[in-house]
Amino acid sequence: MTTAVGGGLTGAVAAEWTKFWSVRATWWCLAAGTALMLGYSTLSGIAQRYDGDRPMGAHTIALGGGFYLAQFAVIAAATLFVTSEYAGGGIRSTLLWTPVRSRVVLAKAAVLLPVLAGYGVLLSCAGMALASTVKDGHGLPTSFAAGFTTTSGMGGYYALLGLLCTGFGWALRSAAGALVSVIVLLVPLPLIVASLGLPELMPYFPGIAGVNAMVEAGQPNPITMTVAPYAPWAGLAICAVWSAAALLTGAAVLHRRDA
Repeated sequence: MTTAVGGGLTGAVAAEWTKFWSVRATWWCLAAGTALMLGYSTLSGIAQRYDGDRPMGAHTIALGGGFYLAQFAVIAAATLFVTSEYAGGGIRSTLLWTPVRSRVVLAKAAVLLPVLAGYGVLLSCAGMALASTVKDGHGLPTSFAAGFTTTSGMGGYYALLGLLCTGFGWALRSAAGALVSVIVLLVPLPLIVASLGLPELMPYFPGIAGVNAMVEAGQPNPITMTVAPYAPWAGLAICAVWSAAALLTGAAVLHRRDA
């Protein structure tokens, strides 16, 4: 027995919600991200007992696990949400059911935003809790403000990262192409730009801006070891600009050519 769903954007969102959770890749990606975060937090927490030269708080450990490992599971889940339809031919049915191209793009974005935001919050909380337990008082303490900034920042970053990935997915239609493009934009490209004598541009790339959103104002970014030239909320605003640009580009490409 099926339940009738209204048309328009509401119906499109309901359909995309069902598709997102009915694909095994979604569960595998989220499970892999969780395992990576918990494994990283455990090992880093243990290391704090023996490495007194590099003390870290639980929030910094969770940030590292989220950026170095778990975010790649998020990238995979968000990218496959779009590109798997092209690979399997399901995009034809999707566009028949929802012929307004922009509505399809918005529907997928509306599904990813709350899911990945909640996932980022829960993942960072789990990572901090586990790291704090394992390191057992070693390393640095975590204040409520630091923990809150990391948790809210990771939730916002993951949500916007998901939108960035779908934008690349709509534009490139290829899982491999979208994955490589996003990963290069997040990690190698800022480093290349800095090596060319423009390190002041690094904080304005989405990956570095996302990390800055997880760090208290005035504290150094643990990836670049520099203090961000803006507040944590501005880091999310920069990520939002990148995500909006990617979505608009992907929507334009989808509108101009056949599925």
